[in-house]
Amino acid sequence: MAPFTHFHPQGTHPSAATVLAQRQARMALPFSDERDFEEATRGFIAKPEATRIMAEAGNVAWDFGAYSFLTESEEFDSIHPSLQRQAVLNANYGLFEVVPDRIWQVRGFDLANISFVRGDTGWIVIDPLTTKETAAAALALVTEHLGERPVVAVIFSHSHGDHFGGVRGVVDEEDVASGAAQVIAPAGFLEHAVAENVYAGNAMSRRLFYQYGALLAASPFGHVDQAIGKRIAAGSIGLIAPTVSIVDDFEELVVDGVRMVFQNTPGTEAPAEMNTWFPDFKAFWAAENITATIHNIYTLRGALVRDALEWSRQINAALYRFGTEAEVMFASHSWPRWGNDRIQEVMRAQRDTYAHLNNAVLHYANQGVTVNEIHNVYRVPDSLQQQWAARSYHGSVQHNARAVVNRYLGYWDANPTTLIPLSPKDSAPLYVELMGGASPILEKGRQLIASGDYLLATEILNKLVYAHPDNDDARMLLAEAFEQIGYQQESPSVRNSFLAGALELRSGLPAGVTPTATGPDLVRALTTVQFLDFLAIRLDPTKAETLSFVANLITPDTDQHFVVELSNGALTTLEGGRAENPDLTITIDRADLELAMTGETTLGALLAGRHARVDGDIDILKRLSELLVEFPLGFEILPGTVGAVPVPGR
Repeated sequence: MAPFTHFHPQGTHPSAATVLAQRQARMALPFSDERDFEEATRGFIAKPEATRIMAEAGNVAWDFGAYSFLTESEEFDSIHPSLQRQAVLNANYGLFEVVPDRIWQVRGFDLANISFVRGDTGWIVIDPLTTKETAAAALALVTEHLGERPVVAVIFSHSHGDHFGGVRGVVDEEDVASGAAQVIAPAGFLEHAVAENVYAGNAMSRRLFYQYGALLAASPFGHVDQAIGKRIAAGSIGLIAPTVSIVDDFEELVVDGVRMVFQNTPGTEAPAEMNTWFPDFKAFWAAENITATIHNIYTLRGALVRDALEWSRQINAALYRFGTEAEVMFASHSWPRWGNDRIQEVMRAQRDTYAHLNNAVLHYANQGVTVNEIHNVYRVPDSLQQQWAARSYHGSVQHNARAVVNRYLGYWDANPTTLIPLSPKDSAPLYVELMGGASPILEKGRQLIASGDYLLATEILNKLVYAHPDNDDARMLLAEAFEQIGYQQESPSVRNSFLAGALELRSGLPAGVTPTATGPDLVRALTTVQFLDFLAIRLDPTKAETLSFVANLITPDTDQHFVVELSNGALTTLEGGRAENPDLTITIDRADLELAMTGETTLGALLAGRHARVDGDIDILKRLSELLVEFPLGFEILPGTVGAVPVPGR
């Protein structure tokens, strides 16, 4: 093993127990199968000369050299060996040919891949990354080596930001509006793209610090990979609304001379998602439904729980409809697979992994195994554990197993004790008192850590940290346990979560530029009802009870009417109606309303400038605005790490 020379600035090196766990993993996994390494580099054409991509805001949007340490050592005991293997594979970046003279990918410029299909006159771009800056850099690399061609179509495979956010880096909205370029997406794309990133967007962005390790430094002791790519770029996210919606289960289009068959797969990796078959090239685009990892059924940043069984069914449909003919399978993450036997092998492995997860978890649940036990009971069959395509990197076996139970049975384990649990801050003092106070807990915690019983250590130290958030010794000891647990994780989502928790326990919420979940384009894409629903979420519920009103909202340029009512602390919206005796009526063009929605101006300024009219009690608008809360991104997750946001009852 190469020497371990990296300095850890504030934490602990791998313990003897962690070193042993990593050694056992190296012995158990199929490292002799190196086909992924050949596939990940096949078709390589060029890398960019620049080592960084800068964001318009002046920060580094992407750093190609941040993970060079992965090639400096044969093994890192602070990284699970399977995860280190995945991290090395994902460190490949540049322009790659997928189908000779027809399809190329730029990989390693963002969390996702961007693909370029040569049509008769221009480029069809699939999934233009997260940010404008990284997408523009990818297009520039393509232009440098393959020649300049106009972008005639952009395909969004699904409704997650790393697959549409960089669209303005490859196409101008004017070209889309004029018809010079099309934007193609699955049915429901726009609704899900904006709702997921806005309704709970602030909470998701904060939790992203954990799942994606957004503020962890790239190092053997910190961020090493994100399973489906290195990490999320930190630049400008945008959105251009689709001009073509794929509605049918299977739908064929010819775009710029290229024949494509789209397969709608709603309810799989995203609520709106589609695969694409290129029959003339024998190429199957698997979107994010089949990558080089088993994905999240429940994603730790927060999202609706996904359907493992439906995911398996859609892979099966693709296997029998396209997989028997495909000669190359490429996707929005990871690397392509070539050869029909190889493609079917990977498709079957992932189909069976999702099906087994769903069926076996429900098998145990129907015998009384609960959501709080299933992750310690369910196991992946040996035949699948020995296939790299069936390893759970982005998801983890543990949190995916719990997700299946949660999908069908909910969060409650049916024990009345857990039905109305106390908040941790309320229950922890009793535990600490019964355990004899801080000193014996700290002593026992040290003993458990010394013996490698890290999860047991967290059970008692977490109680102490909640009861005594100012106890530095408790926080540091819990951080040490978190760190060793993180080092041992195959899933980077789980690794990052423990390491991010350790970082915040030691130093509080770190500073740094983080990826954004939303932007002006996404806000403008909200329907008026969605915008009003988000206002309802922003209302302070403890103060909203003091105000009640009924209002008509009219947007003449879209010929829409809404009834907006605040009563009993709840703001509700009815589209298509009119109140007979409203307290006020607001008339404003939707185009002007968007200026207030994105924060470019205020409703008051629009009224003063005669861009809007209010009939009735205008004071209601002032009182309503005073009830709206701006959500803080740095809210507390672990006690004593940042200034806590006051919440009633806490």
